[in-house]
Amino acid sequence: MRFVILDLEATCWQGNAMDRRTEIIELAAFRINGYGEWMDQFQSFIRPVDHPRLSAYCTELTTITQEQVNKAKTFPQVFQDFQDWFEQEDSSQLLCTWGAVDIDIIKAECHRHRYDASFLPIVIDLKAQYARFNRLPKEVGLQKALEYNEIEFEGTPHRAIDDAYNTGLLFLRFLDRWQY
Repeated sequence: MRFVILDLEATCWQGNAMDRRTEIIELAAFRINGYGEWMDQFQSFIRPVDHPRLSAYCTELTTITQEQVNKAKTFPQVFQDFQDWFEQEDSSQLLCTWGAVDIDIIKAECHRHRYDASFLPIVIDLKAQYARFNRLPKEVGLQKALEYNEIEFEGTPHRAIDDAYNTGLLFLRFLDRWQY
C-alpha cells in the first residue's frame, strides 16, 4: 500500500470574491509507503486562466508570485503530469488530504476542464479522522494539529509543497491509526 499526501493552493481574494471561481495555482504530493518511508514527490505551479492575475492577498498568503504562475502550464497539462506521476506506481494507493476541500476543488477543476479524474482512488480525510480519534470537539487546522503533537512546521505555510510535507509528518506520527 502507498499513501499519496496531497495539498494544493488556489486563487483567493480577501473579503468579497465577487463570485469568482477559485483555480488551483500549486499542486503538490508526497508518496509514502506502508512502512512509513518517503518515496518521491510531485510539485507544480499552475497558470490560472479565468482570473490570471493573482490578488495581492493571494500572493501574500501563499508567497506564490505572478511570475511563477505566468510561467506555469495550465491545469489540464499539470494534472496530466500528476496522473502520469501517480500511475507510475504499481501498488495500490490511497489519496490523503487535510480536509475535504482540496479534493472538492480538484474535482471541480476536472469537471470544468472536462478532465477524466477516475484514476483518483479513495480519499482519506485526515483532518476529520484526526479530530475523531483525538476526541476533539471540532476539526483543527494543520498547524494546530502539528502544535498539539509537538511537530514544528517546516517551510512556508500555505505553500502546497510544504503543507503536503508537514501533513506527511503528521500522517507518519499516526500511521497505524488512520482508517481506510
